[in-house]
Amino acid sequence: MLGELAAKFTEIGQPGFRARQLLDWVYRKRARSFAAMSDLPAALRTILAERFTLGSIETVRRLGSDDTTQKYLFRLPDSQLIETVLIPASPALYGEASDRRTLCISTQVGCAYGCKFCASGLDGWKRNLRAGEIIEQILRVEESCGEKVNNLVFMGMGEPLANYEQLLRAIGIINAPWGIGLGARHITVSTSGLAPQIRQLADQPLQIRLAISLHGATDPVRTQIMPVNRKYPLAILLDACRYYHARKKQKLTFEYILIDRVNDTEEQAVALAGIAADLDAKVNLIPYNTVEGLTWTRPPLARQQAFQGVLRSRGVQSTLRREKGHDIAAACGQLRRQTMTAPVA
Repeated sequence: MLGELAAKFTEIGQPGFRARQLLDWVYRKRARSFAAMSDLPAALRTILAERFTLGSIETVRRLGSDDTTQKYLFRLPDSQLIETVLIPASPALYGEASDRRTLCISTQVGCAYGCKFCASGLDGWKRNLRAGEIIEQILRVEESCGEKVNNLVFMGMGEPLANYEQLLRAIGIINAPWGIGLGARHITVSTSGLAPQIRQLADQPLQIRLAISLHGATDPVRTQIMPVNRKYPLAILLDACRYYHARKKQKLTFEYILIDRVNDTEEQAVALAGIAADLDAKVNLIPYNTVEGLTWTRPPLARQQAFQGVLRSRGVQSTLRREKGHDIAAACGQLRRQTMTAPVA
């Protein structure tokens, strides 16, 4: 944070205002070296280069989709791999004239929660990302595409709320006027349902948005898909959601991946409608994105639309996401797994 950086400058005998100059070079001018920071004294630039690094992640692969979705595979300093996805505006969600560019970023290497539809956890959890590694995903993608990201979702690899302290630290820098400068209402945190951390997040002053990966509207179905439901079943999770909603006065989003003959029945739709109506939440329906090594498939389009029809008939705001990035393995963890398991030439 700005205050911490100013203190570090004081420790090395430099005035505190140098901290703001440095941050301006990093987040406004996007300098890639200390040598480029021409308004800092040469001696200070040498000291900074000896003690700190600018940039720690390396782009390994960048894949572009026919619908302009871009997927990035980044290598961390310890050779671990993470993924980041840039998603263009979807006419079904935002209208043809929208310029929304959503970046889906990772908070962990792998994932410990083992959601049955997701490739991120197939190889287990490795470690949490540091705040700088989280933020640098934004910098590298904007550098690559030449455009600013104006919508951010913590919905990539990992469970964001399991890396709570570094997540909040990253969000603080992303939101700060001296940092990325992205408004809190353009930042969404997605969670598989860690009820205690949802309550903690509710007590934070930032007006960030919350999305719940629900994927099952009854305990038996949700537990089949999401093992975390054993620890935080729906009653506990939804009580935490009510607390969040009451504190933030914001509309929650329930993410619901439609899986053929698993959670796409009329009964599940009716139960989901009841949950969403109780919390005045909106529902984002996502057709399942096939993952190599998993047997589930997406429902036929007619069944997807019928499911949404049940929600709408009960007054629940819902969207049926138009598929993006299917041809570039854009589902969480897929590209990383492909790269990790690829034969060495």
